[in-house]
Amino acid sequence: MIQESARRIARQSAVRLFAQEYREASLTEEGSGEYDPSFVITKIGAKISRVLVCGVIDRMERREGDSGPNYSGHVRDPTGSHLFNVASFQPELHPDFEELMARFESGDRFLMALVGKARWFETEDGGMFTSLRAEEFTIIDRECYTNWLVEAAEATLRRIDAHSTSLEADPTPTALKAAGVPHDLVDGLILARGHYGDFDPEGYRVGVLQALSMATGRTSLMEAPPQPTATTLDEAALQAPKSNESSAEPGDAIELIVETIRSRDTGEGVEYNDLVTALVHGGHSRESAEDAIDQARDQGEVMEPRFGFFQLVPE
Repeated sequence: MIQESARRIARQSAVRLFAQEYREASLTEEGSGEYDPSFVITKIGAKISRVLVCGVIDRMERREGDSGPNYSGHVRDPTGSHLFNVASFQPELHPDFEELMARFESGDRFLMALVGKARWFETEDGGMFTSLRAEEFTIIDRECYTNWLVEAAEATLRRIDAHSTSLEADPTPTALKAAGVPHDLVDGLILARGHYGDFDPEGYRVGVLQALSMATGRTSLMEAPPQPTATTLDEAALQAPKSNESSAEPGDAIELIVETIRSRDTGEGVEYNDLVTALVHGGHSRESAEDAIDQARDQGEVMEPRFGFFQLVPE
């Protein structure tokens, strides 16, 4: 279990999963009542309302809004990055985040554990972009991160095995339980099978191996992760041709960002997810698309007048 340096976080009831599995999810379940939880359902049946993630802090930003400051950041694990936010209506978290930002801006790169609530943004064409709203976070040591890597790997393998078992039975609670699917995964697997169809989880097994390689010391804990095996902003993005990925250049990406905003902005800006989807269709990986958007903003090509929406900088 996550030990002393993340004692408060370890008491939370939160799913352990890697970034790739969460990033590739495109199914949600809304709570029926005002206080009922909502979920993001992954391809191998995890129902995510709250999640515990750990990794290297990769990006931290502060934005000023009408309701006060809000923050965002990336936590990178062996399979990719989780985007998380601290909202303006969470002032109790702002001082701690400011302290972390000061360390980050000084050049420090550290390991962090974060408990977050599942969030998502949907586009008009059915795409979905997942993120987390931070509830708790703390800096952790390498031992703590190693423990989390093992926990997340075990939880992922358990879901992969349950998914494989479910394929041999009808997608009903009675049939899946009789086949040996764990009780807590039955509902998620039924929903996942109905939404995603056929799916090969081999990419998730690769992520597990990468995590265990880090946990056993064969790979550096601070090493950058490999490119994800698939991008999952929406089903169309999954079908994007991969032959162009190696030829896509950052300059081309920025040009595509500008053209996408120019053609789609009706005055309210273009959503972050729409920009990433356009870049994925153009042959870029998701991570290179995110980097290109950051670069375009840093170079003054685009601006973000409100969180998650981009416009061209007036000439």
